[in-house]
Amino acid sequence: MRLRRLFFNSPGSTLTTLLLGTISVLLGWQFLRWALVQAVFSTGAAGPEACRAPGVGACWAVVGDKLRLILFGSYPFDQQWRAALAMVVLLAALALSAWPRLWRPGLALLWMLALAAFGVLMHGGMFGLPVVGDDQWGGLPVTLLLAAMGLAAGFPLAVALAVLRHSAQAGVARALAVAYIELVRAVPLLAVLFLVSVMIPLFLPQGMDLSKLLRVFVAFAGFTAAYLAEVIRGGLQAVPRGQAEAAMALGLTRWTTLSTVLLPQALRAVQPALVNVFIAFFKATSIVVVVGIFDLMTAAKRAAADAQWQGFGTEIYLFVAAIYFVFCWAMSRYSAWLQRR
Repeated sequence: MRLRRLFFNSPGSTLTTLLLGTISVLLGWQFLRWALVQAVFSTGAAGPEACRAPGVGACWAVVGDKLRLILFGSYPFDQQWRAALAMVVLLAALALSAWPRLWRPGLALLWMLALAAFGVLMHGGMFGLPVVGDDQWGGLPVTLLLAAMGLAAGFPLAVALAVLRHSAQAGVARALAVAYIELVRAVPLLAVLFLVSVMIPLFLPQGMDLSKLLRVFVAFAGFTAAYLAEVIRGGLQAVPRGQAEAAMALGLTRWTTLSTVLLPQALRAVQPALVNVFIAFFKATSIVVVVGIFDLMTAAKRAAADAQWQGFGTEIYLFVAAIYFVFCWAMSRYSAWLQRR
């Protein structure tokens, strides 16, 4: 009955449903025919020319041939096992952090160890590993590092900004928080990346420099904090004022009231909006190409530019889109599970 009411409620609705359904089936079959039925998954000795034969569909062989370039970018070929292991360490830390039973102070120690292992594996210089500068890092490890650490570093700053802006007694601190949030949200992320990439070195003492990756990380953390702060402030405004008044009547301090009464309710209320921001900024890591950071999307562009595989960029971009989809879908499903729990 529900389907009938939604799609076959009137003659016009029925006709539209049938028309769109027919178009969807035809387009879906054409895509499956191209992507699976007529696809080439391995070229063998024939090489790329096997994908140029008449009647051939998708050439997924290009993904297999360029997989290491897509995943690890310009990282030295013979050392890419280190980048793969570092990526596994970071993903394991993220997976363990998603388990509510581990939400204890020891989780901070776990992250310190994970980041130390990530840095040693990627940079080297210890345990006999040759040094690989961060200007050679690329691919999925960089995307995961920027997204995970940018959001993790920006979240505490966002909470502080939201609390200051929400408080009526903060005075000058409240004005500074408002100015920061409004200024950052009024500037495109692209401009912020250019600012930290070009302007910061001009203000450093002569002979001192910060790595480009670190500068981009700071930009992501600060930019994300401004957007998250407004989401969290909306959650604080949604908490009834009586909650704070009741806590004060029980003799709780302002800090205890904020940390145990107001913030837990506020964060729970805006959890879907927070996940939206997380997903948006995870995808926004692809913009770092403008300052010379080779993330997953930039590595895919390099792979698609290979003259031998010219014309098969669609398959590479679909593969990268599938990677982004898996991570974004996982964040969305985890948020829904956490909300039900």
